[in-house]
Formats: sequence, C-alpha cells, structure tokens
Amino acid sequence: MAASNSHRPQPKVKPSRPATPSPERERHAPRKVAAPEWSPEAKAALAWAHSARFLTTAAKLNQLPVSELPEVAFVGRSNAGKSTAINTLAQQRQLAYASKTPGRTQHINLFHLGPKEAPNQVWADLPGYGYAAVERAAKLRWQEVMAQYLAQRRNLGAVVQMVDSRHGFTALDKQLLEFVTPRVRTGEVKLLVLLTKADKLNRKEQAESLRNAQAVLGELATEESDMGIALFSSLARMGLDDAALSLQGWAASPEFAQEQARLAAEAQAAAEAGEGPLLDGDEDLYDGEGDDQA
Repeated sequence: MAASNSHRPQPKVKPSRPATPSPERERHAPRKVAAPEWSPEAKAALAWAHSARFLTTAAKLNQLPVSELPEVAFVGRSNAGKSTAINTLAQQRQLAYASKTPGRTQHINLFHLGPKEAPNQVWADLPGYGYAAVERAAKLRWQEVMAQYLAQRRNLGAVVQMVDSRHGFTALDKQLLEFVTPRVRTGEVKLLVLLTKADKLNRKEQAESLRNAQAVLGELATEESDMGIALFSSLARMGLDDAALSLQGWAASPEFAQEQARLAAEAQAAAEAGEGPLLDGDEDLYDGEGDDQA
C-alpha cells in the first residue's frame, strides 16, 4: 500500500539565493546583478563544471558509446532554457547548441567532465521536447526514444530536468518524469529539477513555483529516492552554485575514473569497430527545440 502524504518523504529544496527585483519591476526582467559570493566548495564545483568538453554525438541510441562513468542526462521542454543552462553551468558560451529552428537538433550530445586524462562524469544533452509545430508522428517517436534511454541506459546516474518556473510541470514534463520514475523511486537514478527563468518571478511567485514542483515530486518520493528542486536563472546566476555542487557530487571517484581511463583505448577501438549496440532499437532522435534563456 502506498504511503500516505503525511509520511511520504519530500524532495529537497535547495536554498537558492535569488536577486529580488524592485517592486516596480516585479513583472519584468530584473536589472543585472553582481556575481554572487560563493563558498570555496561552490567555486571548486564550478571550476570542475568548466572542464566540460565535447565527447561525441549520436543520432540513434545504439550509437551511444559504452561507458561505466556516471552519466547525467539534461532534459527539458523546448524553450525551457536547457541549452542555456548547460552553457551557464559550464561557463562556456557554445558548449550546448541552442537551435532556433524546430527539428534541427536531432542528436544526443555527450560531454566529458573532470581531468582530461581521467574523466569522472558524462553529461548527456538530450533533444528538447514539446514544440507545438512538431508533427504527431515525431512526438510519438520522441516518446519512444526518451522512454528507452531513461529506462535502459545502464550508466545513467542522474537526470536534471529543466522546468519553466513560470508554468510549472506541464503534461509533457510529467510524461517524461514517468519514463524515469521507476529508477528514481529505487534510488538508482537521482533527480534534480531546475525551475528555470526564476529571475522573471517575484519572491511570492518563486515560492509558489517551488511549492507546486515539490507537490509533483512528492508523489514520487520514497525512502530510497534522491530528489532535489532549485530555482535557477542563467541571467541572474541564481542556483548556479547549488546545481554545480550536486553535479560534482555525482562524479566518479578518482580511482574509478583512472581505471576507466586505462580501458578507454580498448573501448574506443570497440566502438569504432561498431561492436555491441548499447541499446536495442535504432530510433532516430527528434528535437523541436528552440531553446532560449534559462
């Protein structure tokens, strides 16, 4: 029997330090603010995130390279600011490509993080979803691809889902969440929800956005699950330090990373020979992504 709401574990809300707009500008973008004062730990995490570099791109799931390094998947509805958020976290302008043309970005892009000689994490930038102009067949194809990736990718360790703070979880956001829910409930996959574009909300609206998101995730929470929520803004650099700390905390240990590095040559040779598809199926990826500011 499912636990009652009163006893269900609740997802962690990360205490972002927002820049509060002045009263007369509450409904508009706030003025630019100075960089926040970050702790030494946050600065180290951001320096680690800055090491992100392109690894490979895959048009089909079975083209993804086999890896034992923990992989973090970035997912988000089109225009939720996913690519901008990735670039902001990495402090790089064009690490993740933000397409303005629906259907142009149709690949999963992978990035290595950590020391070049021994990477300790992989970021996976998945195609955006939910673009209104996309045909039904393409949307159904996206559903199948995302469901397979989130359910079967063996080294998937965490998912970072971008949700527009002004709109909250849409039906499509909840559908994507359902694909990975079984693995989140068992604690196999961690989940961090970034409520993007939070600088466009005033304090009261930010609090309401957090409460609504927490209610959605609260329905998924178990004693084993590891879920977090944070307000995020690329423009105001809100929540940047907390997100970087979470990501770095999911990285592999130096010993494990070094062991994987020793096997890299062999794995690369196998991949180039086209041996052993990682996942069953050869669905093409589709993205109606017009990603904009997070």
